[in-house]
Amino acid sequence: MKTQKFTLTVVIIAVIVVMAYIPTIPLSLVPITIQNIGIMLAGTILGWRHGFLAIVVWLLLAIVGLPVLTGGAGGFPAFFGATAGYIWSYPFAALLIGLTVSTLDRFNKINFVTILLPILLFGVLLIYFSGAIGLNIVTHMPLSKALLLQLTFIPGDVIKAIVATVITMTLRRRFEVVRHA
Repeated sequence: MKTQKFTLTVVIIAVIVVMAYIPTIPLSLVPITIQNIGIMLAGTILGWRHGFLAIVVWLLLAIVGLPVLTGGAGGFPAFFGATAGYIWSYPFAALLIGLTVSTLDRFNKINFVTILLPILLFGVLLIYFSGAIGLNIVTHMPLSKALLLQLTFIPGDVIKAIVATVITMTLRRRFEVVRHA
């Protein structure tokens, strides 16, 4: 079981890195990316502990300069730029998604909706809020304007949350290791 969990953790990190190279859609200071699906999957598939650790390891790879962030970015400065608020929230989003899904799993309450809701709450709204705070701090954009900017991401992120939920449900049906994260 430990080997399977370790392997799955490495696979999730690799998927997040690969997603960094999928072209983004430029949008003001913050591009539209697909990489946050990886954050969602880290929480739902790996659980709170391994999901959190996977994202921390991925971010440590970025801090040391490896090109693992969106567009092949990496290095310490990325953690203090316009998108820093989003980046800093990723481990906590994975942790909270995983904690919620693990709790629901213990009570045998897992279904499409019960996985989708924590993804939307923590994998979308928490990241939006943190991103808006980061924009406010780094760019001095008024917080109200930074929060309003997040509205442009809602349609795409809802689709990403649905995709992450479908992937999670599919993997849960196929592999026991994903069930008791």
